[in-house]
Amino acid sequence: MMAVALSVGPAVAQFTVLDQTQDGETAQRQETAPPPPICGTQPVTVAKMAWPSAELLAEIHVRLLRQEFGCDVSITPGDLAATGSSMGSTGQPAVAPEMWVTRIADVWNAGIEAQMLRPAASSYVESQFEGWFMPDYLAAEHPELRVASNLADGLSAVAAKEKLRFISCPVDWACAVINRNLITALGLTDLVELVEPANRFEMDTLIAEAVNLRQAVLLYYWQPNAVLAQLNFVPLDMGAYDQEAARCLAQVVCASPKPSAFASETVVVALAEWVFTDIPAIAAYFQRSSMPLEVMNGLLAKLSEPGATAEGVAERFVAGQETVWRAWVGAGAG
Repeated sequence: MMAVALSVGPAVAQFTVLDQTQDGETAQRQETAPPPPICGTQPVTVAKMAWPSAELLAEIHVRLLRQEFGCDVSITPGDLAATGSSMGSTGQPAVAPEMWVTRIADVWNAGIEAQMLRPAASSYVESQFEGWFMPDYLAAEHPELRVASNLADGLSAVAAKEKLRFISCPVDWACAVINRNLITALGLTDLVELVEPANRFEMDTLIAEAVNLRQAVLLYYWQPNAVLAQLNFVPLDMGAYDQEAARCLAQVVCASPKPSAFASETVVVALAEWVFTDIPAIAAYFQRSSMPLEVMNGLLAKLSEPGATAEGVAERFVAGQETVWRAWVGAGAG
């Protein structure tokens, strides 16, 4: 005959099993209940947004959750507004690896206020996604040009005979206004030839041609993006961000332009609140999972190769770049 008594401690339940022997004596033994599954009992779904960097992050995280934690995890299609709304109301999907929260501020704030979702970590190590760049060969010859505040003095020597081209973005993009004002603010009006392409295709064509001819050129671009890795560009140090200066730089008529870095943007790994409460080991993984933009740029360059797929590039990342993701996993998995 056997009876079971239950006592609950601070961490796990312990069962006292009472075994009745043939001569009436009772023997006791303690058995500890197994801990809850590391991946929980709810479906772990990862939103795969419809742009390349978000696709790659989703595929990478799914593979690492399976490989390192043994999770039963799946991918579901997503987009910013719909995914944010669903996470904020139902708790599914569980993960959105690249959530640009300022672009869906109302939806995001509603989910936060309802305590249904919250950020785990920044998707990327860096928070500034726009900037000025130069080819690596120009940076090697003139390292002083890597600091925007040095450009006026440096370009006087580099471009003594003719203006150095600055390839901006299309004229109807907001960045075109900022770049024009920044050129004035940095004292470069007489030192650079401003080129504003008609569209993204022309912009990329001009950049590729300049690099193929090894021309001295500066350009505006944004990250994450394959072009920066494919053509080996390095970022300029744009200095500190000045909110008042940046506000003026964004205006078509800026009376007194002053230098400022481009504004940062909040891009996070978003988790449903239940991930933090029910499966804290998985939440901790995502809290460590920020990726350097340079790494993502390289992955996007691989994705642009003929026949490449997000799944294939993610497989190669997991197999070959453990130095990047091992810190995300931490010591408790495997």
